[in-house]
Amino acid sequence: MTAPRTSLFRHTDFRRFWAADSVSQAGTAVTLIALPLVAIGTLHATPFQAGLLVTFEYLAFLLIGLPAGAWVDRVRRRRVMVLGDLGRAALLASVPIASWLDCLTLLQLYGVAFGMSVCTAFFDAAHGSYLPHLVEDGQLVEANVKIEASRSTIQVGGPGAGGVLVGALTAPVAIVVDAVSFVLSALFVSRIRRPEERPRIRPDASLRAEIGEGLRFVFGDRLLRSITLTAAISNMCGTIGASMLLVLLAGELHLSPFLCGLVFTAEAVGGLIGSLVTVRIVTRFGQGPAMCAAMITSAVLWLLALPMYQADWRFAVALALQALGWVVFMTFKITGVAFRQQLCPKPLLGRMTATVRFLVWGAMPLGALIGGVLGQSLGVRQAMWVGVIGELFAVLPVLLSPLRRMRELPSAPAPAGGAPLALAP
Repeated sequence: MTAPRTSLFRHTDFRRFWAADSVSQAGTAVTLIALPLVAIGTLHATPFQAGLLVTFEYLAFLLIGLPAGAWVDRVRRRRVMVLGDLGRAALLASVPIASWLDCLTLLQLYGVAFGMSVCTAFFDAAHGSYLPHLVEDGQLVEANVKIEASRSTIQVGGPGAGGVLVGALTAPVAIVVDAVSFVLSALFVSRIRRPEERPRIRPDASLRAEIGEGLRFVFGDRLLRSITLTAAISNMCGTIGASMLLVLLAGELHLSPFLCGLVFTAEAVGGLIGSLVTVRIVTRFGQGPAMCAAMITSAVLWLLALPMYQADWRFAVALALQALGWVVFMTFKITGVAFRQQLCPKPLLGRMTATVRFLVWGAMPLGALIGGVLGQSLGVRQAMWVGVIGELFAVLPVLLSPLRRMRELPSAPAPAGGAPLALAP
């Protein structure tokens, strides 16, 4: 008989890891609305300039995402996370300071956004590959569910609270909350006590070769490749619309910061519910079919939500549809993350995470740039239509793979031919 697994609630180091993630998410939920409103409200950014800000927020994943992952696999990940948190805190603190000195500019916001993306690229490569060192393989889905549930719970109130703070204190001052949250996150991570050995580096190892290993692992597995491409297309198209969302709400519909924040609150409510029902959905339909259905259904719901974004009663309908889209999308998100973590050998986790981030998050600055150009030339709502219609095609890589019939995803790389395992009837 095997010994029963210890509950993650009694896992001290996981609780600290979980707390660090939660507290930084609380501050980030505020900045999610505060930083764009600094550009739109305080500095009167055009649609293209607002889209460019979002581009800089994700640009580092495209520029340095791959070497960041290879480098993270060479060092102790906990130290990388602490430095990433402190770097982001310092960058955010510069915004209210510049505002108080009356010298805040869009150029500085672009610099802060890009600096944040650099810190986040290293932090996320370490964060995604550190969790499997803390918990057992059989606890990864549970751990990811707990992390996503707490993120969604915090984000339920965070954007609304951010809207209130922006209205009461102005957007630059509200950003102080996020700066403090990153300091607290660094404190929690630094208190994790589980020893972390310095990774062993082969004498002939090079960053270029290690980056190649990460790329070959992701693209060499048919299922992992399909899931990654679907996520990349979804993120690119989603960011086309997301980059223009606050321009539409605050700039064209003239909604209050609180009402703007409610959009992100609706997404968080949907994400919370989705994280709580993911296990049941996967158990009922199987992992592969559930992921395919989640992508299709969420895209349709977001497509229906867009015309409902108006400055009247239809705004409530848009919020409900937006939330429902996130309820079903979480099945794809959580299952995909857990699959990557259980499939990948531990020495490759940093490179695999960085490769996936490069493709999935690297598509976001491209989407934001496209959104800004389309918003400036065609109109804000027209740009958002391009994004939501594109979301409908994101499901194609997984729908055209064996994944659509697989009730259980393998815990070892799929054969070269992608032969399906545990097919659904």
